[in-house]
Amino acid sequence: MDLKSYFDREFAEHETVVQATYDALQGPFMTLCEVAENTLNTGGKIMFFGNGGSAADAQHLAAELVVRYKINRAPLAGIALTTDSSTVTAGGNDFGFDSIFESQIRALGREGDLAIGITTSGNSPNVVKALQAAKEIGTIPAAFSGNDGGKLVGLADPLLIIPSNVTGRIQEMHIMLGHMLCDVLEQRCGK
Repeated sequence: MDLKSYFDREFAEHETVVQATYDALQGPFMTLCEVAENTLNTGGKIMFFGNGGSAADAQHLAAELVVRYKINRAPLAGIALTTDSSTVTAGGNDFGFDSIFESQIRALGREGDLAIGITTSGNSPNVVKALQAAKEIGTIPAAFSGNDGGKLVGLADPLLIIPSNVTGRIQEMHIMLGHMLCDVLEQRCGK
């Protein structure tokens, strides 16, 4: 393995995905910001969830809202459904892994809240089921995805699909867009 060639290829691939994301997602990103701002300004909360690296992103983004992103301000209502190990493991043990987020959405979600599922494939069964539950109870189902959006197409709205099939590049764009969302909400809602 030639490390310089590897380094160059990785950056070139990243730059290509950044440009494709920029070209494809300005409108969906603005819609997500407006929906999230309305959710917070009307007393609702934003619930983030996903698996693996997406679970880490969910925790990261919820912390940015509750604590701060760039400036000291009032806390914003963000929750990571991935962090309650007792609920996640009890739900997984008793009802199956595919239902772990669905039960939390049904317990915690309210009409006007925002549920943001994060899945690079768009096909994670527990994310899909949670967003279906959100839609049923009046919680707004939204998502960050990749590839072709998978089963989230027609379910999550807004849906931000990163135009790539490389998991690492999709995750890089998810956290970039997530940071941008937190920045917007901090400026517009963090009084």
